[in-house]
Parts: sequence; structure tokens; C-alpha cells
Amino acid sequence: MSAISPGGSGNLFVGIDHEATGERLDRLVTRRGLVIERIISTGQASPDGFWYDDPRDEWVVVLTGAAALQFEADVPVRRQLLPGDYVHIPAHCRHRVAWTDETVPTVWLTVYFSADEGEAEGEA
Repeated sequence: MSAISPGGSGNLFVGIDHEATGERLDRLVTRRGLVIERIISTGQASPDGFWYDDPRDEWVVVLTGAAALQFEADVPVRRQLLPGDYVHIPAHCRHRVAWTDETVPTVWLTVYFSADEGEAEGEA
């Protein structure tokens, strides 16, 4: 029987600078078609007029703090996120970070994966 050797380990809440003036991004896992990142925001937001438009699907969860995402649509939609809230953002769904908490670091866990047609077998 072979021992299980993890590819990496750590703690998502270590290394948080509460006084940071810039956003921090740590790439945790990179595999073909998959990227997992930890993002720490301390009051940052997307610049006015800036929209993310990623060719990959994105799944994001807020672990601490709070934030709001704004989605570009016929009628713009703003979604507040509190700890535990997550959202799946399909590829090319234009969005921006409207605000993040200035008093408590907002820790995001973001998973980027290749957009494809249809769902995997067994998904509901």
C-alpha cells in the first residue's frame, strides 16, 4: 500500500495583512483547465468602467468579510456576498467587484475551470 502524498497544504487564513493597501492573490492549485486561488481584499473594488470578461467559468465563495459583485446585463445586477455565499459566473459573463469590506479582510476562494457545453455525468 502506498502512502498518500498531498500536492500541497496550508491554511487559507494564514498570512492575512489587515492593513494591506493592495489586494493579494495566491495561486493554490494549477492544473490543466483548473486554477484555484485565494484572494484577500481590504476595501478594494474594480476601477470605474472596468469589467472582468474571462473565457473560463468561475466559481467563487466568500470565506470572511463581505463584498458585492456587479453583473453587466440589460438591467445591471448587484449581488452582495457574505461569508459562505458563493456564485458561479459563466464564461464571458461580464462582472466587476463593486466593493469589499474595509474593516475586515475579505477572503475569497476562487475556482476557474474550462467552460464547456453540458454538465458532467451524474450532475443534477
